[in-house]
Amino acid sequence: MTLQDIKPGQVCVITEIRCDNLRKRIIDMGLTTGTTVAVKKLAPLGDPMEIIVRGYLLTLRKTEARHIEVVRKEAGA
Repeated sequence: MTLQDIKPGQVCVITEIRCDNLRKRIIDMGLTTGTTVAVKKLAPLGDPMEIIVRGYLLTLRKTEARHIEVVRKEAGA
């Protein structure tokens, strides 16, 4: 599952970043393996998406989000 598959209100944990050309940029934004990410909302047409990571809001395009492998975090976990 990738970050682009996560719906608003859901929380996930990053397991892998699968791109070479965007890898450094994604890591510089604080999106590293093991980081918890919450999807806050999607734009009206579904792109971009607004996420909460490390206490701040970040906007990502779906083309960037599809390179970030995640696992959903269940409520209360």
